[in-house]
Amino acid sequence: METEGPKADAVNHEAHGKEFTELVRFTFIGFAGGLVAGLILDQLGLQRSGLGQWFVRTLSGEGESIFEGVYAVRQRFRKAAGSMAEAYGWGKLLGMPVPWVIDLVSRAAGINAYGVGGFYIPYFYAQTDQIGANISGLIFLKRAEKSWGRALTAYIRNPVMLASLLVILLVPVGLFTARVLGFSPTNQVLTALETIVANLCWVPPLVGWLRERRHTRELG
Repeated sequence: METEGPKADAVNHEAHGKEFTELVRFTFIGFAGGLVAGLILDQLGLQRSGLGQWFVRTLSGEGESIFEGVYAVRQRFRKAAGSMAEAYGWGKLLGMPVPWVIDLVSRAAGINAYGVGGFYIPYFYAQTDQIGANISGLIFLKRAEKSWGRALTAYIRNPVMLASLLVILLVPVGLFTARVLGFSPTNQVLTALETIVANLCWVPPLVGWLRERRHTRELG
């Protein structure tokens, strides 16, 4: 439970900083895992394996969700007071399977996963957990503020939520533009790189950490 006062703010900032550091570490472990898996699959001649792409994209796009989901589950078992971080974590965990379904249905429907029309597939691997986290954060604000009007006001004043929304809206534009310009994930390494570039999950927590740091310095 977070307490009040300058000393408590410093302690809370240190805790948030540790959470952000762990998030970045798990995110880049996922990035590395996706690239290594891509290299191995390419060497095995599975450059266009759909199952291989699922595995590579899951590692590259959703690695951090495992950590944040574990955090949310741990908080629930500890019966800790609900927080934005916990809501964010549950949103990411629950959103993880969605791109798997989208990918499977798209391939079954005959969508070219390597062409312009398939640009949204890596988007959902990289951003579905972010969308879920954003929605969960908004629901958390609604419960805290008791009305949608006040919740939306709190939402637009929250830099973490706005950073998350900006990432969600800009990433598909970048992916679509890259495909139009001729990029195609024709092997597993390119599949990993495309997903890594689209996975800006670390941006909203970075904004929150910098905000906490600035607040602590102002108090100090």
